[in-house]
Amino acid sequence: MKTITAKLKYLKIAPRKTRFVADLIRGLSVNEAQARLLLGARRPNEALLKLLKSAIANAVNNAKLNQNSLYVKEIRVDQAPKLVRYWPRARGAMGKIEKKASHVTLVLGVSEKPAGPKFTILPKPKKEKPEATKKKRESGDQKKPPSTEKVTSPKPKEGGGFFRKMFRRKSI
Repeated sequence: MKTITAKLKYLKIAPRKTRFVADLIRGLSVNEAQARLLLGARRPNEALLKLLKSAIANAVNNAKLNQNSLYVKEIRVDQAPKLVRYWPRARGAMGKIEKKASHVTLVLGVSEKPAGPKFTILPKPKKEKPEATKKKRESGDQKKPPSTEKVTSPKPKEGGGFFRKMFRRKSI
């Protein structure tokens, strides 16, 4: 049975927080794990998603495996060395601050029967840049002369509302 391994070292998130997210994807197919990581709201999701995509790319390109037959066989989160900082406290004492980090090891396995994808994960569409920035690139860095038009400030709205009434500058 073939396995693919990908490692992420010195992730600057505490192992306890990273393990919580890692437990959510352990044993799932690659497609389901990607969907869970995309929809989660925790901070380690982004890093683990990037690691998972890297492992999938390794399996598809290097080992010539089918993406539909891959699943998360093992994911292990270990503690990395801590950065220790100190904070001054009362009476000349020092408070210890530990900046924790994680090492994540992801192992993908190949299942006997490839499961069809339950989800379709579409890539993010690329944002179109406005035409103004495209024109600047084409013309180079040419500076425009300052315009002679007067800039007028917008007039305040007539009427008001609750906030305008309560927080006006001058009392009536």
